[in-house]
Amino acid sequence: MARPPPGNKSGSRSHYGGIGGDKDSARTQAYADDAALVARCIARDVTAQRELFRREYPRVNATLYRVLGSDRESEDLVQDAFVEVFRSLPSFRGEARLSTWIDRIACRTAFQHLARRRPATVQLEVVAGHAELTEPAESPERRVQAREGLRRLYEVLAGLGTETRLSLTLHLLDGRPIAEVAELTGSSQIATRVRIWRGRRALEKAAAQDPVLAGYLDSSTHDDVEGDS
Repeated sequence: MARPPPGNKSGSRSHYGGIGGDKDSARTQAYADDAALVARCIARDVTAQRELFRREYPRVNATLYRVLGSDRESEDLVQDAFVEVFRSLPSFRGEARLSTWIDRIACRTAFQHLARRRPATVQLEVVAGHAELTEPAESPERRVQAREGLRRLYEVLAGLGTETRLSLTLHLLDGRPIAEVAELTGSSQIATRVRIWRGRRALEKAAAQDPVLAGYLDSSTHDDVEGDS
């Protein structure tokens, strides 16, 4: 994930003008837009509720899909997440972006689901539609190999503890920085780093005995834990 070079402060030289001022103005407007949309939703404005759902659905769906690796489960949980979103809107205080607040609800929904279910063998069809998690395949053979590697990845994930799996998938598969994962899961960055490290060790241990899984992990581009913050 691209980041500015260390020490580069050119984007925040002023809170009142230049680049920094433009960013502050855009951020203030975004918060105001969020507050207005929430107020309309609370007032049972159907148009506003549809706008909120359509705006936030793709990201919530993608996050739950990557955490769970299942079309069937993720679609049900997306609905559960949005039921909770609309039920909880009166408690939204605008201390964070609305999208971040909704992400927290999505993560809590995933956590609760993972905590109450038994680990199960992941079926191939469960991850067959996970095209965005695989590298572009140049042949049917490579597509089949990628799907099998992904299935084996989720088998390993199914054996992890709930907190470890959630932290690892948010970082490794959903591409979120460690600081954001910590915020979304309500954990310290140190605890989050430890969970991700444990999850990676489990993957490495499984891959050392599974050439298919190893090949899938090697072909995927992931940020190094130590390089993210």
